[in-house]
Amino acid sequence: MMKSMTGFGRASASGATRDYTVEIRSVNGRYFDCSVRLPRDLLPLEERVRGFIRDNAQARGKIDVTVSFARRAGAENGRAIDAAFVRDYLDALHRLRDEFGLPDDVTVTRVAAEPGVFLSSEEGIDPDAEWTALFPALTEACRVHTAMRTAEGKKISDDLTAKLAFVSGCVDEISGRSEENIRSFRERFEGRLRQILSDERITPDENRILTECAIYADRVAIDEEVVRLRSHITAFSEIAEEKAPSGKKLDFLMQEMNREINTVGSKCADAGIARLVVTVKNELEKIREQIQNIE
Repeated sequence: MMKSMTGFGRASASGATRDYTVEIRSVNGRYFDCSVRLPRDLLPLEERVRGFIRDNAQARGKIDVTVSFARRAGAENGRAIDAAFVRDYLDALHRLRDEFGLPDDVTVTRVAAEPGVFLSSEEGIDPDAEWTALFPALTEACRVHTAMRTAEGKKISDDLTAKLAFVSGCVDEISGRSEENIRSFRERFEGRLRQILSDERITPDENRILTECAIYADRVAIDEEVVRLRSHITAFSEIAEEKAPSGKKLDFLMQEMNREINTVGSKCADAGIARLVVTVKNELEKIREQIQNIE
């Protein structure tokens, strides 16, 4: 089943002391590129979040995951103070004041702004407990994100199905016109050759006439290209129904289809077939552009 690489999902969950919110945004990209933004307290969970997204949300594309939290009303503030560091820091400030006769303007705000006053948040949290609290919000955000991508993928799939049906019809028309051209050429070629030989009073060589007709028919025959194009169209539909990401496979298949239709165009001199080839190439380009949105 096709999934678009573009999507958005948002969900929240409540822990013992915090309310967590997770937002997932994704856009087109050739490879898996996941950027995770976490509050400082949750930085130890970055790799877990990235791995979860890769395994459960999206295998390809540019993905941005933003995690935030708000402390619940009445919850105890768990931020710890490094008391020893503060005492040493204040002693140093007092010595500086006394030795140089400076005014004493030490305030709580000034001290709190000094790095090291508060213990690093990594030391004060339990990663496993935080992950357990965050997990429901992350899971739900992934579900919403995937649902949006699936819905968008269904629209793209319907559009591609219609375009492929049109291409298939054009290929059938090209095949029919090619067979008619070969038959009409033989009739014209044989009639013209017999007329020339008759004017020159030369007995026609039936084997030579058949040989020349066969050489031309072989040079302009597109049976193999038509068979491969039809096979690719069938393969396209089968790949599109696979559960695994199909964008890269479909992109490669489009390259093969373009190669075949280009060969058809180079073999056929008929103006009607040339117009059909241009139409098919234009439609294949539209399909290729759409595939760039598929995971």
